[in-house]
Amino acid sequence: MKLVLALLLVAAAAARADWFEAPEAAPAPETGAPQPVDQRWWVVLPASGSAERTRIANAGVSIEEVSGSTVGGVADRRALERLRAIGIHPSRQTELEKAHLLAFPQPDAAFHDYSRVKSELAATAAAHPKLVSLLKIGSSLQGRDLVALRFNSDAKGTQKSAKPGVVFLGTHHAREHLSTEVPLLLAKWLAANAERADVKKLLDSRDVYFVPLVNPDGAEYDHAGCRSDAARCSYKWHRKNMRENSDGSRGVDLNRNYGFHWNTGGASDDPGSDTYHGPAPFSEPETQAVKRFVEERPNLKALLSYHTFSELVLYPWGHKYDPIDDGPALAAYKAMATKFGELTGYTPEQSSELYIASGDTTDWAWGERGIFSFTFELTPASSWDGGFYPGAKAIDPTFQKNIAPMLYLLEMADDPYRAGITGGGASK
Repeated sequence: MKLVLALLLVAAAAARADWFEAPEAAPAPETGAPQPVDQRWWVVLPASGSAERTRIANAGVSIEEVSGSTVGGVADRRALERLRAIGIHPSRQTELEKAHLLAFPQPDAAFHDYSRVKSELAATAAAHPKLVSLLKIGSSLQGRDLVALRFNSDAKGTQKSAKPGVVFLGTHHAREHLSTEVPLLLAKWLAANAERADVKKLLDSRDVYFVPLVNPDGAEYDHAGCRSDAARCSYKWHRKNMRENSDGSRGVDLNRNYGFHWNTGGASDDPGSDTYHGPAPFSEPETQAVKRFVEERPNLKALLSYHTFSELVLYPWGHKYDPIDDGPALAAYKAMATKFGELTGYTPEQSSELYIASGDTTDWAWGERGIFSFTFELTPASSWDGGFYPGAKAIDPTFQKNIAPMLYLLEMADDPYRAGITGGGASK
């Protein structure tokens, strides 16, 4: 979803034209004939600005990339029909099963599945018992534990703390496996460097949580067909959780299921859409768990939710084009987002500059709880570089690039408003 010059897109397309097959239109359904529930396409669509991108999102397309005057994303048959009805036609359309993006070289043993995430978190807590503790914040739809790792020098598990709190969330969207790795590796790094003078100062004065895998069911499903001995892996491009919907489709988009201005744009009423918002706000056990976790901790001052891809730093609002009407908060958001951008090379912007999207984590955390909340869209910059599946080679450089932003957010958590006064600097 990173905005890049149209000329770069043209050059990339010319260089990598083999990544997509020739456009193939979705066949018109036969009257009364059953249609595949999960048939989806990667589509490239013309979109000249945020209003046009919002129209596309409202049609049920999961927009994943913004490049110049086009967008790329995932659409099912019904989304394509809605696009045609409003006069928008794909310039490229490829079945996901046939897209080159669907497969990349193995081994991907460096990626952590659900069981390995749990083991790594437990091992980190066991190795640092004076500082780190493990807690379960809820269960997924299929009964998997939603696990958090906590850093606090004088409070363990669910004990209350008055220290300024920060939470890092990963993998709301199943296919975004790199968004599991970054918070997991950051947590391990923080534990390993806990005695470093600057890190120790922060950890002595903060209450820090990592939840690397908000959507374990969907993540497990997405890579279920992959074998460790295979030369290539066919992932399912699954975005949502594993809710069985009434039409036979599968899943609710957890990052459209939060209750603040739920279903007010950029989320779909269609259960088959990748951006289906669910039957009601907080209808899913995974979002309920995050809600409960946040509400039980009034000391939380900052939240960072990791996603892929596009290399962006996003801040509220997402559900409307208007900026936050709290002037000092807006100044702080802009200053912090700019600092994050300097530290990572990612592009900072208000979420709705891309397109309207309602019911997401960060709008809810700020709008309902007053928590300074950001979304990082991680590596790569575009689908040409691997999209959701960039390979294990992307893990370490992306993790390394995000250490400094983590420390910066921890530093600012005592009073994020001061970023608007100091221009994003951490010094009081």
